[in-house]
Amino acid sequence: MKPFTKKLVLENGKEFPGYGFGANRTAVCELVFNTSMVGYQEIVSDPTYTDQIVVMTYPLMGNYGFADEDYESKFPSMGGMVVRECCDSPSNFRYTKTLNEAFEELDVPGISGVDTRMITRIIRNEGTMKAAIVDYAMPYEEAMELLRTTELRHNLLERVSCKKRWFSRTPNHKYDVVAIDCGIKYSFIRQLNAKGCNVTIVPYNSTAEDIMAFNPDGVFVSNGPGNPADAEVICETLRALRGKLPIFGVDLGHQLLAISYGAKNVKMKVGHRGANHPVKCLENGKLEIVMQNHGYVIDEESLKNTPLEVTHRNLLDNTVAGIESVVDKVFSVQYQPDCTPEASSTYLFDKFIKLMEK
Repeated sequence: MKPFTKKLVLENGKEFPGYGFGANRTAVCELVFNTSMVGYQEIVSDPTYTDQIVVMTYPLMGNYGFADEDYESKFPSMGGMVVRECCDSPSNFRYTKTLNEAFEELDVPGISGVDTRMITRIIRNEGTMKAAIVDYAMPYEEAMELLRTTELRHNLLERVSCKKRWFSRTPNHKYDVVAIDCGIKYSFIRQLNAKGCNVTIVPYNSTAEDIMAFNPDGVFVSNGPGNPADAEVICETLRALRGKLPIFGVDLGHQLLAISYGAKNVKMKVGHRGANHPVKCLENGKLEIVMQNHGYVIDEESLKNTPLEVTHRNLLDNTVAGIESVVDKVFSVQYQPDCTPEASSTYLFDKFIKLMEK
């Protein structure tokens, strides 16, 4: 057996020796798990995973490599990845880099050869916690001291949001949409373009006046990382915009819309991360299998003093997965309806289009 090169050390004192791949550096981040079987490139490049070490529950990663067209952001900022097995011989005619090569280029550290089932159970039972990917030779006491003294970063929006506005246009467009960039995925922009929308992507701290200066037909509030309580500046903008034009929020944008109405968010023990979450649409009773990626959820009790109504529920734990204010033409969902044009939840983009038509 080849010698171990890295180890994963958890805040609760557990350590797991393994083999490093990707960037050869130390990482101290929040440890979470994702239950997706595919889509590791989209997960790595999703800004929502900024400064998080992600444990992949599916045992094999890297088997179809990385393709240049499939990134969800220009500058991926994931903290690290933990896998059972790292495949370095992809079988896919589209691939341009292996998992190891892509992680080296993106400066993301990874560790393989560990018991991802046990790590997932620890997170499930004890909740998310800090963890570190370090050299195998680092003494245990030194690694634990590193975890104790390292504070997780806040205000991640400043890191992932664009610094200047930019455009994504489509031929013969019908509508102009301003997207507030909280860490937006490219697939959301592509969905809006496919529906006939020219999209102007603006920084997270843009004011309502900045946004209205583009004379938009609607506003899209994107996904993003971190605690929604750190994004009060966006909530102020949303308060000034609501009622003036349709607003559609997803993921972090969903939580920020709720806060702008006076609702509260609470941190979940584990969070929802994966492409296999059952969500029920209360309007028609239909079941959707969706991608969710969040560690906070709306406190339903706090919605009672707002004009917001619950439109969707996660059937695993009955948490709020969608809200709407019909009067203000505002709606949002906790999940990410952007996988493909054929996905079951892309009707939400059609709903947004119809609101702009009116």
